[in-house]
Amino acid sequence: MIRVLICDDQWIVCEGLEAILEADRDIEVVGIAHDGAQALELIPQTKPDVVLMDLKMPGMNGIQATRKIGEQYPHIKVLVLTTYGADEWVFDAIRSGAAGYLLKGTPRDALIEAVKGTASGDTHVDPAVAGKLFDRIARNRAPLSNTTIADALSDRELDVLRLLARGLSNAEIAQQLHLSEGTVRNYVSAVLAKLEVSDRTQAAILALRYGLADLGEM
Repeated sequence: MIRVLICDDQWIVCEGLEAILEADRDIEVVGIAHDGAQALELIPQTKPDVVLMDLKMPGMNGIQATRKIGEQYPHIKVLVLTTYGADEWVFDAIRSGAAGYLLKGTPRDALIEAVKGTASGDTHVDPAVAGKLFDRIARNRAPLSNTTIADALSDRELDVLRLLARGLSNAEIAQQLHLSEGTVRNYVSAVLAKLEVSDRTQAAILALRYGLADLGEM
């Protein structure tokens, strides 16, 4: 069972999200917060696997809350769900440690899939904001010679990183590389540890930033 904490300042949005998520037998909504501070207060008692986080809220906003959750509860995944697709909202959320970024127009089935995928370590970025994210990374790409990232990873780990950066799930990477899903999960853990990042999104950004994955492949 995936435990989800919803954080949004609009009551009607929270009620709608709760109804959508609770309709899936694999998801349990364990709490509802209406700002970032309240979400942090609820985490110890609700013990969520995923926090579904709005960004623009009174008091502590979603960017600040995401950063604090990452610092205090690094095992909890934050999936942003917001109306804001502007560049700086996206980049600030990712820099703060968000594991994924969706817009509120996301269809019901896609939202449920994203929650489940986020809980299992996959990265979900709304297509409407993915282009902005990757364009920014491409413009700031550094030559590979300026980094030791490639030297830190084995050939197989580099293969996994490239596919991860293209947005593939563990199951899809396993199929591509003819490995078991468990083996891929171990490779992903090793990659995150060696790159000193906390989630797949940050690993993908590094891969794109240093030219280890090609935007043309995506």
